[in-house]
Formats: sequence, C-alpha cells, structure tokens
Amino acid sequence: MRCPLLLYFLFFVFNAHAQRTSTLNGFVKEKGSGELLPGIAVYLPGTSYGTFTNSYGFYSLTLPAADSIEVFFTAVAFQPQSRVIAFQTNVELNMELIAGTELEEVVITDKSQKTQESQTPLMSKLEIPVAQVKKIPAFLGEKDVLKVLQLMPGVQKGSEGQSGLYVRGGGPDQNLILLDEAIVYNANHLFGFFSIFNSDALKSVELTKGGFPARFGGRLSSVLEMNMKEGSKEKLQGEGGIGLIASRLTLEGPLKKDRSSFLVSGRRTYIDILARPFLAREMRRQEEQVMPGYYFYDLNAKVNYDFGPRNKLYLSGYFGKDRFYVREKGSDSQHHMGLNWGNTTATLRWNHLISPKLFANTSLIFSNFNFGISNYSLEDARTESPREFSLRYNSLIKDVGIKADFDYFPRTGHAVKFGMQVIRHRFIPSALTVSGAFTDLPITQRVIPIDTYESGIYIEDTWQAGERLRLNTGIRLSHFRTDSAAYLRPEPRVSAAFELAPRLAFKASFAQMNQYVHLLSNTGLGLPTDLWVPTTGKIRPQQSRQVAAGFAKDFLSPALTITLEGYHKHMDHILNYKEGASFLSIEGEGANELSWENNVTSGKGWSYGTELLIQRKSGKLSGWVGYTLSWTYWKFPELNFGKTFFPRYDRRHDISVVGMYQLTDRIHLSAVWVYGTGNALTLPLASYHAVRHDPRSADYLNRWGVFVNEYGEKNGFRAEPYHRLDFSIQFVRKKKRFERSWDISAYNVYNRRNPFFYNIDVEGDPRNGTDRHVLKRYSLFPIIPSISYSFKF
Repeated sequence: MRCPLLLYFLFFVFNAHAQRTSTLNGFVKEKGSGELLPGIAVYLPGTSYGTFTNSYGFYSLTLPAADSIEVFFTAVAFQPQSRVIAFQTNVELNMELIAGTELEEVVITDKSQKTQESQTPLMSKLEIPVAQVKKIPAFLGEKDVLKVLQLMPGVQKGSEGQSGLYVRGGGPDQNLILLDEAIVYNANHLFGFFSIFNSDALKSVELTKGGFPARFGGRLSSVLEMNMKEGSKEKLQGEGGIGLIASRLTLEGPLKKDRSSFLVSGRRTYIDILARPFLAREMRRQEEQVMPGYYFYDLNAKVNYDFGPRNKLYLSGYFGKDRFYVREKGSDSQHHMGLNWGNTTATLRWNHLISPKLFANTSLIFSNFNFGISNYSLEDARTESPREFSLRYNSLIKDVGIKADFDYFPRTGHAVKFGMQVIRHRFIPSALTVSGAFTDLPITQRVIPIDTYESGIYIEDTWQAGERLRLNTGIRLSHFRTDSAAYLRPEPRVSAAFELAPRLAFKASFAQMNQYVHLLSNTGLGLPTDLWVPTTGKIRPQQSRQVAAGFAKDFLSPALTITLEGYHKHMDHILNYKEGASFLSIEGEGANELSWENNVTSGKGWSYGTELLIQRKSGKLSGWVGYTLSWTYWKFPELNFGKTFFPRYDRRHDISVVGMYQLTDRIHLSAVWVYGTGNALTLPLASYHAVRHDPRSADYLNRWGVFVNEYGEKNGFRAEPYHRLDFSIQFVRKKKRFERSWDISAYNVYNRRNPFFYNIDVEGDPRNGTDRHVLKRYSLFPIIPSISYSFKF
C-alpha cells in the first residue's frame, strides 16, 4: 500500500511544481500625459499567452513561472514596447507607450499578431481611433464621430446631413450611447445635423452591433461606448479650433503632478451671431420686427486622483444645450416662440485593485434629458381687452444609477467579468399647459412623473477553449419594475472564433436583448420632439434575437483586416405611433389627463444582411471600404392594414469608401465617397376633390370641395439613390511646443442634388382643367466648401 501512495504523492508534488504559476499585472499609460490606455495587447511572442488592457488600462496574466519572460505591448497608433523580466514570483509591471506608429517594416512583423481581428472571439465590433476621426472630411468643418460611424458597414445614416445611427435595421432608440458610462438619450445638436460629442475630449470610441458581451444590456441594436480623456498628469496642454459655425477649446493638465489631473473642453456655435444680419430684418409694415436665432453649446469636464497602485477616483460630466427662438414685436403685439433641449450627465467612478487577479470599478451615474416648447402671444396690447395666449410643453427623462463591475483573471486563458447595475428612471412623457384668449378654458395637462427601476446582473468569460478555439460566453439577467408590472428576463450571449489557418478565423455569435425604454417618433430622425416612454403593464419590453456568422482575415503585408459577416435579427414589441398620432396629441375636451399608451401600437420587425469591411488603420495610406446588403421589414396590426412594409430607413445597398493619405509630414489628404439606396417613403397615388354639399351655394364644387390624397402601401415609394463625394486637405505645421493646422474641405464635391424630401404639387388651374400633379424632389445641401483652423500646444 505504501508504494502506490508514495507514487501518488510524488506525482502530485511533481505536477504541482510543474504547474507552479505566477501573476503578471499592471497598468499601461501614454508616455508624456499619463493617460491610462484601454485595449492594449499584452502577450508573450511565440506562445498562446496574451490579454488586453481593460477600460482603465489594467491587465493581468497568470503564467507558468520561469527564470525570465519577454512581454510585448502593442496597439494601433502606439509604438510597440517589450520588456524582459524575471518571473519566479508575482510581478507588477507598469508600462508607458509612446504615441505614433512605427515604420511599416515593424508593423508587419509577427510581434503585432496579437492585435489582429482574427485573434479575438468578439465580432461585430468597430473601433475607430480618434486620430482618424479628426482626419476625415467634415461637414461645415465640424469633426463628428457619429458621422464617421455612419461610414461603417451595418450602420446607416438617416436623412441628408443627419447624425443619427440606424444599426442593422434598428431605430435610433435602440442604440445604447454611453459617455463615461452615463446614458445619453439625445445625442443631437442643430436638429440632428451635428452630434454632441466633441472629439477633442474623447479618448476611445467603440461600437458593438452584434455578439454583445453580457456586460451590456438595455438596447436591441448597438452599444456605442465612448470614454473621455483623463487629462495630462505631466504638463499643461491644450488644443482647439475655429470653424465656420463653431469654435472649441480643450485644456488639460496636472492638479498634482503624477497624481491628479483635469480636463475641460468647451464648444459653442455662433450661428446666431453670423446669421443675425441676414435673418433679423425689420418689417416696415406696421413697424414690425422679427428676430430669429439659434445656438448650441457643450462642455465636458473631468478630474481624477491617483491614490496609489490600488485606488483611483474619477469625476466626469457633460453639459449641453440647444436653443432656437423667434421674437416678433409690432406696434401693438408681441410673439415669442422657443425650442430648448439639452443633456446633463455625471459619473463618479472608483477603481480598486483588490488583488493582482481581481480589479473592481464602482460607479455612481446621473443622466438627464429635457425638452421644452414655449409660445407666447399678446395682441391688441393698446386696447382695453388685449388677447393673450400662452403654451408650454415639457418632456423629461432623468436617471440615477449605481453599477459595479469586476474583472477577474483566474488563470491563463480565462478573463472573467461580472457585475450588477441598478437605474431609477423618471419619465415625464409630456406636460402641456395652454391658456389665453384662444381657448374657452385653460388646458393644463399635468402628468404625474413615472418612476421605474431597471436592474441587471451578469457574468461573462473570455477563454481559450483549445489551441484554435476562443470563446466569449455569458448570461445577463435583466429586471424592470413599474407600478403596474414587473419583468424578469434572461439574456444568454455567446461568441466564438475558430482559427482555420494562421490569421484566418471563422466567427459566430448569438445574443438575446431586452429593451425597457422606448422612443416615440413620427419622423424617425431622432429629433428632440421625440418622446422617451417606459415599459408598462400595457406596453411590453422590446426584445431581439440576433445571430451572426462570418470570417476575419488579417494580412501582414500590407497590414489589412478583412471581415465578412452575415446576420439575422428578429425584433418583437417595437413601438410606433398610430396613424395620425403625435407627441402633441390631446384626448378629450379639456385634456386634463393624457394617456400616451392609447396613441401607440406594437409590432414586430426583422432584418438580415451581409456586411463586408476592408480596413487599414496604420501606414501612410489608411482607411476602409465598407459594403452592406440588407433587408428590413416591419409588421404592425394597426398600420398598413396589417401588411408587412419597409421602414423608412430600409436600405438595400450601402457603400462607403474612406481614404486618408499622408502626402508629406505637412500635407494630409482624405476623401469619402458614399452610395446608398433611397429611403422608403409614403406618397399619394392619386388625388381628387371630395364634394361637400352646401345648399346655399350653387357652385359647391369649387367653393366647398375638399382636396383628398389617396395613398397606397405604406412606404411603397423608393427615393432616388443617395451618393456624394467629400474631400479634405490638411496643412500641418509642427514646432517644438506648438502645432497648428488648416483644414480645407468640400462637402458634396460634384454637387449631387440628393433628395431630402418629396412633395406633390399642383400646377395649372383646376377650374379650366389644365391642372396636373407633379412630383418634386427637394434637396438640402449643394457643394459646401469650408475651412477651419486647429491648434495644439
């Protein structure tokens, strides 16, 4: 008996010694600023050992102990670095990377293989370096990250110039937009022509459109995750720019060197100042004056403090507002009309390193979106009985939440994330007050705020299941509670990548998502008049199931990545207004109570397609070519007589070609060409005069006829294809402590008259039978040149 026991003991001791491991961990920063860098590849060349830094620049690798190991750190836009270290015990290794790509000969070596798309199990994920955002031609000189995302396959734009995102057949409400973990509900300035995100304040931009990791939830179509810069801990520095319609300025620097830093970034348009001489005119008739105006501003701010290797604290916020107004004053009358909307977010985060293998982040989050309309009129002010009218309308959604996320690295080949989140949503879908001479009685529609609670817990594991198989598996359990109902929904997620050959992988994913907040829109443009409303006992949560599969291939010379994906997404309980309903619908006489639930209808949708992306992120010539072939269908029992129809932004073909070329150190060229199938629209097929008889008149047809349009299938008309070419040239001059650049660009270079909307006009005289109906196309933007000046110090 002793011999087997002894052999077993010796085997156990030998095996334990053979499997003895140590943990390598640390933070990766940018040299010169101290910014923590997410998404940096950390690996041992020639082995399968590797990982990526998390959103806060932390990494951890548990490896077999050795006398020494060589560790590489690589990422796009940073020079690769390596270290040889003794590795008999746990080691903390913090690394600083230098911004700027290496020569092509270095980029194409095997040392960069761990940064390749074929090496990660995640799919349907797009990462755009902020430096590339600043090089792409801009509309009116404003670099807009959302407009750049529209150039990616699977992401469609709305109308001409709009910054809305329509991802794989989903609407603008189905995108979870996060700025430093805070939800942004309306990302638009200037009625959707610009986004609220100032690229000077951003550190990273990532869009996930399928294969969602379990840590994300609450939306059906995509997750757009943006992180603000932390601010330089080394020295005071800044950047800014002056454009045709807006100027911006960003300042960052240390509060306590190597410990604490700040960032402040502001932007303000001066459209109101520039347009005033043209729009503000005096109407001499009756001595009347009209003064219209519009402006927007936004402000990003962030401070942080490093308490040491285990604790870091961050406080960040965004504040933005749009205001449109018209003031009219006459000799005995006054009229004031205004639209105001804005976002406020705030995030307080605490990073805590519990152990070399366990990293925790706890966040307190606030988000608020508010929209208001005001209209005031005073007539006959000089008489004894002046007529006064007042209208006020408000809509609001406010969130307060807490979340805790943990990154656990138990052993080589496993990276586990788990956590929880709780959000209290407060909705005021609509609050309307009308009073004055034009109403018999004052109308005050007071809506009691609707408080709801949304929560979720999740766990996910990214692991190396074999020599060629990599998996990301997880599950999220989401919960939503209102006064009238409660919902508990499991959401399984899985993504896999199987290596077919070196740098060639087959990928597949499945994700089930639930959405408990809804956006009601008449236009689909993502305008501030759209209403955010919650799931209730009558209104069920939206739900989607998405499967995707495809291939990812990385080339070393030239450094290209090619991905080909096919997807199918089914959506249930999506919401839309009933025919004729809008955000200002009032039920009943007096309208003291309004139920928005009675103005909406629920349906389903499905979308499927194929996406191709050929991308190069580094080198003198960079950019991408994207192509999407897709179909999207909706079906609502109370719309289009219950028949299936195309939503407005169904697009059969969508092509984007983006190129950036560094001609010299001082001259950078860039161009964008886009093509897309026209939007699906509803137009009348026929029109006629309906007779309304009036016995007092013999000529009842001409005097009392009502013009009626006859419509066919909903969205049965397809607009003309959309295409345009943009071009930009940047002149950059770098000095020792200062950099400046001039950006000269042209939007819609060949002056394509793209359709913005269609209308049927009547030409001729109906009384003599010469009238005819003409379909007219209206365009918005011809060729638009622009110039902007940027600086950095």
